[in-house]
Parts: sequence; C-alpha cells; structure tokens
Amino acid sequence: MKNQMSLDKNPLVSVLMTAYNREKYIAEAIESVLASTHSDWELIIVDDGSVDKTVEIAKSYQSKDSRISVYVNEKNLGDYPNRNKAASYAKGEYIKYLDSDDIIYPHGLQVMVEAMEKFPEAGLGLSCAKESPSPYPILMTPREVYWEHFDGYGHFDRAPGSAIIKRQAFLDAGSFSGERMIGDYQLWLTLARYFPVVKFQPELYWSRSHDDQEQKSDFAMQHYFKLRTRVREEAFNHKDCPLSKDEIERIKKRIDQLQFRNRLKRLLIRFFKMDK
Repeated sequence: MKNQMSLDKNPLVSVLMTAYNREKYIAEAIESVLASTHSDWELIIVDDGSVDKTVEIAKSYQSKDSRISVYVNEKNLGDYPNRNKAASYAKGEYIKYLDSDDIIYPHGLQVMVEAMEKFPEAGLGLSCAKESPSPYPILMTPREVYWEHFDGYGHFDRAPGSAIIKRQAFLDAGSFSGERMIGDYQLWLTLARYFPVVKFQPELYWSRSHDDQEQKSDFAMQHYFKLRTRVREEAFNHKDCPLSKDEIERIKKRIDQLQFRNRLKRLLIRFFKMDK
C-alpha cells in the first residue's frame, strides 16, 4: 500500500538527496532512507540533468511512497547550488543531506533527530569523526566547537552526510555559498559561529568511495588545500569569531608545526625512495 503522509502536518525532517548520473547507486541510497527507524520524514530528490536512468529509478520510488518527491532541474546547477535548490523544497524543521551514492544506517536519522530535539537551541548537529570521552549527545557552545575542531577533532571536516541542520538556521546563515569543494566547510564554520552545535556518535551513515567523486578530481588535487586555508583564515578574521586572538595565535602555531612535520615527512619519504 502506498504510504500516505498526513496532509495537515509537515514532516519533522526533510532528507535532501541531490543526484547526477547516479543510476548505479541511487536505489540503495533511497532504500536506506525507507529503512529508517524514524519515519516522520520527507525525501526530496533533485536531479541535476542526469543522462542515465537516475530519474527513472527515483520516480519509481516516488510512485510507491508519497513521502518521496522528485524534481529535475532544467539546467545543470552544480553541487552546492543544487543542494540549495533541494533545501528550497524542504518543509521539515530539520534538513538532512544524504548523497545519492551514500547510505544512512537504519538508526542514523533517529539518533540525529532526537539529539536536535533534546537541544532546541542548536542550529547544527554533527556526527563526530572520533569517539568522545563523554556520552552523546553533547551540546557545545560556538567557542567550544571551534576550539575542539582546531584542536584535532576536525568537526568541520565532516561531509554533509554527517550533519543535520535546523532549517531556519540554514536560511539565517545564507545557505551554501555555492563555492566549489568547500561549501560545507564554510557553512559549518558559519553556523557554529552563531549557534550551539550538537555532536553525536560517529558512523551513522556510510560514505561510498568511487572514482567519480569530486574529492578525487584534478581540481581537488590542485586547489583544495589552498581553498581550505583561505576559508580558515576568513573564519579567524571574522568579527564574530568565537575564539580570542590569543587562542587563534596558538592554533596557527600548531597548524604551522603540523604542516612543517608533514612537509619534512614527505621529503624524507622521497629521499629514501631515491636512495634505493
């Protein structure tokens, strides 16, 4: 029987899935949302001009479940502009991105939503990159999450699949900038500047690795490090940065030391390879 959402009630969370030529993976991604233990969701799929069977597959699921909506862009927008397009259709209090080549575990959506509901003042929730010494979920102030990130936790290095965002906070922050490769890093820094952040346990979704990903492109190899460095400096220099000047200087020294050690390590590896 076709699943029917209540006509007088918006879903609590909007799962946003952008797609471009993902016929090999999108069915598995959709199935993972359907298997979620949390059921108060809508799934919005926005295709960015695929030339394979991505839209056909997505629409086959739309015909079976009224919580699923499929939209097809008239022209290709690109990664982050398409993420913004998907958010423009959302009705939920929270938005949850899931890429069309990834999978969310059955409990993932429920853990994220319950964490945000526990801390209504939070604007962003992030799945940790590593375990915390304290039990989850944990509410962090802007200063705390900034400090932990630059102290090695790497909170803002998390991909959109690791995040859940209060939709109003997303709008207040101006959504994704649209800049290639670093839109999520920019947005996490912006949201965490003005809103408390909830961190919850790692591994709530599975991120697929394959050759067609942006992070493996020639553009990423050439520009990603410089782009991240620029965004980090912009965050440090922002008038509302939650860190003090002394804290920023300590972080910069640590980053410089780490980069020096990494350069030295690469030189030693190259030297010993040449010596053989």
